[in-house]
Amino acid sequence: MFKRVIGTAAVGALVLGVAACGSHSSTEAAGTGDSSLPTVTMMVGGIDKQIYLPYQLAQDLGYYKKFGINMQLSTESNGGVGAEDAMASGQVDLAGAWYIHTIDFQSKGKDVINLVQLSGAPGERVMCGTNSGVHSPADFKSKTMGVTDLGSGTDELTQFLAHQAGVSHSDYHTLAVGDGATAIAAIQRGSAQCVMTTQPTVGALEARKLAYTAINLASTQGATAALGSAWPAAGVLATADWVNSHKELAQKVVDALVATMHWIATHSAAQIAAKMPPQFVSNSTISKAQYIAGLTSDKDQFLPDGIMPSGGPQTVYAMEKVIGVDTSKVTLDKTFTNTFAENANKTEGYKITTTPASGGLTE
Repeated sequence: MFKRVIGTAAVGALVLGVAACGSHSSTEAAGTGDSSLPTVTMMVGGIDKQIYLPYQLAQDLGYYKKFGINMQLSTESNGGVGAEDAMASGQVDLAGAWYIHTIDFQSKGKDVINLVQLSGAPGERVMCGTNSGVHSPADFKSKTMGVTDLGSGTDELTQFLAHQAGVSHSDYHTLAVGDGATAIAAIQRGSAQCVMTTQPTVGALEARKLAYTAINLASTQGATAALGSAWPAAGVLATADWVNSHKELAQKVVDALVATMHWIATHSAAQIAAKMPPQFVSNSTISKAQYIAGLTSDKDQFLPDGIMPSGGPQTVYAMEKVIGVDTSKVTLDKTFTNTFAENANKTEGYKITTTPASGGLTE
């Protein structure tokens, strides 16, 4: 879900090998051929995952085109360059990725900004096997905890949860289990007592009665209960250089996504699923009914107005310090802006309901 920022030279080498990103269902969105509109490119960190559905939904609703841009979407591949690194290296203009990357990049001297905030929670659940005995972070001790990959966001969220409960990283074992079928297999075989994962894997585990939700980070309320405040996850990241030289395009992107967030807030999970690519909502991992059920329970992770929520940046910053990131170079106010989202809500006539985080860049 998110990975440590890698060096620029390494990114350049990796970029050459990801022209066709494809571990997820779609590498490029349909309907992106209108040469009369300016083109913007965005790579998403797993475009078929429910936590990242707004980027593709905006395309399927026709909102990018409505607001005057030809959006070309792609998705990162397992083992390939991450969306955020592709953005930072200039392979794409934007990244559909977690806000936490802005802090990572700043810690390494790279100025990256979060333009609009789509979710107030990671969308993750700690799913534990029926005989695991795990019901809180205090129970992680002596257990094997499955994460998508070592050093990933799920790994570091697991560390943060454990730290808050007084459990050190050396008190439990971490196993990289991926997601989907491989995460399910880890629970089924007993190689991990718990896995941190998202929909649709959550729904598949529940449907097979293999695991239950021990910790819910799939809604803003759940994240607040477990982490102390909203935990801003999915957003749109860009380099400060790109934003400063493309402010009109940045506004159009945010206009389209704010309209999408309002649409999500005012429509049911079934209506949302009906607009998504069919292979996203029904495949070998999950049925359409399970997809809809999972989205119904987890839809509250999505913010209705694209505003960075109060307390969120501070909580993410605190987590970074706990897991050992050198934050001495980080200026938190420079990692996000609410200006574009505020403009979009005003232009489109929507009421802002999220309490905004203090600070943030202004134009």
